[in-house]
Amino acid sequence: MKLIYNVEDKPKFGQTIVFAIQQLLAIMAATLVVPVIVGNGMSPAAALFGAGVGTLVYALFTKGKSPVFLGSSFAFIGSMAAAFAGAASVAVGYLGIIIGAILAGLVYVIIAAIVKAVGVNWINKLMPAVVIGPTVSIIGLSLAGNAIGDLQKANAGGHTLIAVLCGLVTLLVTTLCSTYGKKSGRLIPFIYGILAGYAVAGILTGIGAAAGVDALKVTDFSSIKALYADGITLKTFITIPEFTFITALGGFKEISGAYVGTVAMAYIPVAFVVFAEHIADHKNISSIIGRDLLEEPGLSRTLLGDGVGSMAGAFFGGCPNTTYGESVACVAITRNASVVTIITTAVLAILISFLSPFVALVNSIPACVMGGVCVALYGFIAVSGLKMVQKVDLNQNKNLFVVSAILIAGIGGLSLTFGKITITAIATALILGIVLNIILSKGKEEEAE
Repeated sequence: MKLIYNVEDKPKFGQTIVFAIQQLLAIMAATLVVPVIVGNGMSPAAALFGAGVGTLVYALFTKGKSPVFLGSSFAFIGSMAAAFAGAASVAVGYLGIIIGAILAGLVYVIIAAIVKAVGVNWINKLMPAVVIGPTVSIIGLSLAGNAIGDLQKANAGGHTLIAVLCGLVTLLVTTLCSTYGKKSGRLIPFIYGILAGYAVAGILTGIGAAAGVDALKVTDFSSIKALYADGITLKTFITIPEFTFITALGGFKEISGAYVGTVAMAYIPVAFVVFAEHIADHKNISSIIGRDLLEEPGLSRTLLGDGVGSMAGAFFGGCPNTTYGESVACVAITRNASVVTIITTAVLAILISFLSPFVALVNSIPACVMGGVCVALYGFIAVSGLKMVQKVDLNQNKNLFVVSAILIAGIGGLSLTFGKITITAIATALILGIVLNIILSKGKEEEAE
């Protein structure tokens, strides 16, 4: 793929801001929804702040050579819920999710030290294209249900068909801009798509409100109305996020060794699962930018950036961070791999977490509009994996069975639960593919002898 902006390129200041807003829109929904799912008063704005901090840490460790944004990890939702469930108070729960993130981050640090000592060749042998390609595909395909679910969702209780219409307008404008647009259109297709979908949804909602037709009301403007519900005050414009570490300070008096052990058991195994996804994401972005990031800046650096960045992010927002497939897909579609754009996105995430109007505006974007965007984003992740499989000889039964097993296990949702620990379907499929590839490759070697 020919990039418009390469990793080291620095677009003009104004362009960079627009590109960064696009990246932010691509990752924001998923980043904000994790604390909402976990509950217990966790702040979405703080999670956004933590994602920005974590991304800056990642960029520092990777020497500005990996164009990936870090956002709230869905893999740790069960771990976070376990931390709160076993806590004596909410303050202890907040302290627990910070401790858990630190422990998970330390797993990455230890693996990074091992990689630094022995190199990455074992990774390439353990996870060749026949294994990593279909794994990347199922990362996108496993999110297909989320994209379609959002596409059919009308925030204000409107009709499903109206929601789908708004989502398809978003998708159509995005694809037209990316395919036929001039330089601006190709670089920021998501912004044009979201603006078009939001405009159509807003117009239909306005018509519905005026005519008393509820089916047309797909946009919920309550988040914007809440800004001035009590009059125009400072909070209408600026609000300090409720940082996790502030609440966690009150938990030191009640915490116990047994509780820390519970948190460790909830977080550490999941860190190994997310490590597998870390490899898949970096193999994917490597294929997009035409550079092997496992070699330069090196897997040890990407792991350190991800691990330490996750610790930093959780300290402020509570949510461990991870490299985002949405960010990778945004790079692939726009062909803008500039790390300056990613760093600017991180800075904007930090600043915007304080700006009430922007957060309210983003919250008012209908789910169906974001669903239209996600159809393209998640689809590109899946296609990126399939492009890796193109290099594999599927006429060989060995390769055919490995790819088949990974795809079916991943798409079918083969997750494994051991007590409070759940190995996600993606991780299970990857492990199955690795084991099957080793067994079949061994048999092929013996046959050759």
